[in-house]
Amino acid sequence: MPRHTAHCCTAPWREVWSAIVAQVRNIRPGYAVIHPNRDKAICKLTKLIIVGILLASVALMLILTIGGWSKLQGLEPVNFIWCLLYLVVAIYVARWARGLLPIAAALAILLLIIAAIAGLGLDGTSWFDRSHHGFAPAHSLLGGTGLGPDVLGTLTLLLIPVEVALIVFAMIGFSQGWNVETEVPEEDARRRGSKTIDRGPGSAATA
Repeated sequence: MPRHTAHCCTAPWREVWSAIVAQVRNIRPGYAVIHPNRDKAICKLTKLIIVGILLASVALMLILTIGGWSKLQGLEPVNFIWCLLYLVVAIYVARWARGLLPIAAALAILLLIIAAIAGLGLDGTSWFDRSHHGFAPAHSLLGGTGLGPDVLGTLTLLLIPVEVALIVFAMIGFSQGWNVETEVPEEDARRRGSKTIDRGPGSAATA
């Protein structure tokens, strides 16, 4: 009797490679895909507010960094990196990058904590305490005497409500569904002035 050998245990391993296939949209002729929520006035206003708050935060941090340069205790590079991150987030949020809104909120929470510690003196000494006798004035990055301790303290405390607003509006923007896509007739998309993501077959000639 011939002997049958089981190949399940003796066959060599085979590597199977699969190509990454791009997502194909099945769009009906004469239709286009748009982001409907981006056309809403409330979403546009929310995006504008978020970008404005991010830029305001950058302006406050730069003023504090330059005006209180000598008293930042090694945080100068951190402040500049933070400003750069906020600018990058602002640019992408202006392009409807909804995924960066939680990151903006997380950065705002961290900055809020730092501002509260520095402004309220939770670590022992606040900016306002430096206005008393015995504390040397801050020196500016540009040379000479920097901003007064009371001004630096006020600007630091001002960061707290600004970051709270950023957290709130970032979460509102995230809940508005900027990334939602829908398929509408091309005529409807043109009438609404919506930016089309994709079009159905045969639409390129009439676009």
